[in-house]
Parts: sequence; C-alpha cells; structure tokens
Amino acid sequence: MGKILVVGSINMDLVTKVSKSPKTGETVLGKDFKQIPGGKGANQAVAMARLGSDVAMIGMLGKDSFGDTLLSVIKKDGVDISGIGRCKDISTGIATIVVDDDANNSIIVVPGANFEIEKKDIDANIKLYENSEIVVHQLETPLDIVEYSLKISKKLGKTTILNPAPAKSMSDEIIKNVDYLIPNETELELLAGVPVKNKEDILKACRKIMAKGVKKLIVTLGSKGAIYVDEKGSKEFGVYKVDAVDTTAAGDSFIGGLTAAISKGEPLEKAMEFAAKVGAITVTREGAQTSLPTLDEVINFEGVV
Repeated sequence: MGKILVVGSINMDLVTKVSKSPKTGETVLGKDFKQIPGGKGANQAVAMARLGSDVAMIGMLGKDSFGDTLLSVIKKDGVDISGIGRCKDISTGIATIVVDDDANNSIIVVPGANFEIEKKDIDANIKLYENSEIVVHQLETPLDIVEYSLKISKKLGKTTILNPAPAKSMSDEIIKNVDYLIPNETELELLAGVPVKNKEDILKACRKIMAKGVKKLIVTLGSKGAIYVDEKGSKEFGVYKVDAVDTTAAGDSFIGGLTAAISKGEPLEKAMEFAAKVGAITVTREGAQTSLPTLDEVINFEGVV
C-alpha cells in the first residue's frame, strides 16, 4: 500500500442548519449551530486515514484554539501531522456553512492561515514527498504553492491528484503536472472555458483539458454520479441511493475513497465503486469530518445504485 501526502487546507467549519437558505437582504432563524473540523485538505486526509491509508499532511494553522482543536483531531484520526505548521499572527481558517432542509449547502471560506503556506514550508517537508507515492492537492491554498508542490511531486515521480475546488482559473503549469484531475461540472466549465450542459459537452471539455497534459479526468456530477475520461474513452458511474442529510464533504469523501483505493492498487472500476460508497455514507450524516466513514462501515455498506 502506497503512502499518500495531502497538501491542503484545514478549517473549522461553523455550521448553521436552517429550513431554507436566506435570500439577499433576508434574515432567517437557524435551527442548530455546530463547530465541526473541516477544510478540503483535512477532510480528504482524514477520509483516507479512516479508510486504512497511510497519510501525511502539509498545511498551516493559526496559534489559536481552533488550531489546537483541529491539530488534535487530525492526529487522533491517524494522519501524520509533522508537516502542519502554526502561524502566530494569522488565525486558523474558517468556513461558514449553511445547510437547509433539502441537504443543500452554501459555504463562505475565510482562508486565514491556509494562505500563509510558503515554498520554504514545502522544501522543509521534502521527505514527506519522497516517502509518498501519491500527492493530493485542492485550491484552498495559494495557487503558487499548488504549482510548486505539483512540480516537486512530478520531479520525484509521484502520482498527482488535483481537486480544482473552489473553482478558479489555473495556469497551464499547474494543469500539465496533474495525473488525475477531479472537478465537478462548474469547475470543469471554468477550466475548459466552454459551456458544460450535457455529456457531450463534458467530453469535449475533458479533451480540451487533456490536451494540456492531464492524463485522467473524473468529473463528479452529484446525484447523477461521475464520468471517467482518459485517452482511451469514457465510462459513466452511478451513485448509491440514500436519504441525504447533509452534502458537506461529499466531494472530499469521494476523493478520499478514490485515492485510498488507488493507493492499494485497486483497478479503476473498483476504486470508483468504493469511492461512491464512501460518498453515499457521508451524505447521510451531518458535518464534514464528523460524517466520514471508517473502512469497516464501507465494507459493510449495502446500497443500490
């Protein structure tokens, strides 16, 4: 089983449950409020660790109570935290999340310490790169750090995975060093610069991105499943039918499950099936890291596609 390195964000999620999300200028009463460990990078790292993977993480926290709590939680789940730094002058990142009765969510992220990662922090943790087989990134850290980390990863011969979320434009220097690109439809449309309204559009957009060097794309489609695309063709994958409670971290759990399966040498179809199960379990629970399943839970999951 290959070791995984996650380079990414760590946030405290401030989650409010409402009957319906407020419109502009509208005030609604919340039904519940919780503080839950989150951040795309940390969510993915913790998901992989709970699924039995050997995971390390590079990230940045503030020297505050949120940072103390998050570091403790990540460590407790078995993630190697030796690459996580602390900033004394910048607060830990937070995400304000509103979840409505239909399990839809809207999120505002304040990056805080996540945007204080510098190239020297990457260089100081080069051993974590050398000891890993797969390096995973998202876009909740500075783009120049993502680019730098990807270049180092490819120079060392590592398999690279990029979840281009939240959606933003990226340079070709980033894209060309990605082996697995895992966007949703919105992110795919932005990256390719073409409208994405149906499967034909998705395939067209994927081919355009692959021309820049990406070898494999997995486009997540929410309740409609996912599409895998490589130079040989494409394949659609469904989702397991469950009663969703909260879709927060659904994408992160899918990526965590997929990466965990790939690191164990599973063929793509089995890896996608495994990731779909992880995602299905996650949306039946509240919160980000609090919703992520263990390996035993995924193995015992019996769902219908």
